[in-house]
Amino acid sequence: MKHTCLIALIGLLWLSSSLSAQPKYALAVHGGAGADPAHMSREEIAGVETRLQAVLRQGLAQLKAGRSSLEVVETAVRSLEDDPWFNAGRGAALNSAGEAELDAAIMDGSNLQCGAVAGVRRCKNPVSLARFVMEKTPHVLMVGLGADRFAEESGLEMVDNDYFITERARQALRKKQGTVGCVALDQQGHLAAATSTGGLTGKRPGRVGDSPIIGAGTYADDRGCAVSCTGVGEEFIRRQIAGQISQRMRFNGVSLSESVKLTFADGLPDDVGGVIALNRQGDWVLHFNTVGMSRGAADSQGRFMVAIGKDK
Repeated sequence: MKHTCLIALIGLLWLSSSLSAQPKYALAVHGGAGADPAHMSREEIAGVETRLQAVLRQGLAQLKAGRSSLEVVETAVRSLEDDPWFNAGRGAALNSAGEAELDAAIMDGSNLQCGAVAGVRRCKNPVSLARFVMEKTPHVLMVGLGADRFAEESGLEMVDNDYFITERARQALRKKQGTVGCVALDQQGHLAAATSTGGLTGKRPGRVGDSPIIGAGTYADDRGCAVSCTGVGEEFIRRQIAGQISQRMRFNGVSLSESVKLTFADGLPDDVGGVIALNRQGDWVLHFNTVGMSRGAADSQGRFMVAIGKDK
């Protein structure tokens, strides 16, 4: 009897060890703060949720296959840039001259390498151009005509500015979603973040928000967390929100959840936006102080969620 119990105990210990040894990975995405389900039809809500679910499933499959977090966040944001529903890439918000000026950033938490672009007018996928800036130049941020020229020289797909302009963007409908972003943790335990946007509707030509500013709208550091922000960019720039969340964790030893709460409580005005954040333990925080934020997250443990309003 004792022998049987011992075998059973060994079996349970082995099972527990096997489960804990399974690779851990996770990702979170957002489609912008300010989305208000109270002013969206059922079809519109279902459309947003379906799009985010598809991006999450795509990212999970990549992470399960052993792809890097950097590749996953780029692919996720590219998918959202190609979707005219969101304020990034095709369908992006237009400036006061009726033109699209696009911003994006990407960051590798394993080595703090990062790249960003601002005021891009012809590169089809600004997030991929941001990665090219990171990997193929000694620079971090490139802007305007120079960034577009670099994209063309690098062989990235180029389009006319009209490609980005949709009727929804022209009319700036209330169902318009916002900035897009993704944070991810891969099986190697590395974090990455990426963000892309068309900025504010009716902005002055040349205005740049927080998305391409490393530490303001985008940040990733394995020693802290990965963050992508959405909302009123000027407020996130002034307070360096993305970097501040990670640094509070690193230097003050607080949890991810506590860091996000403290950062928002430290003078950030109400109704300005939100963040998605992820740490190396696979914990995520999807926080906002607007009426809503289209968002979702999933991991290797089977958790999977998508939401828009504050009720979930």
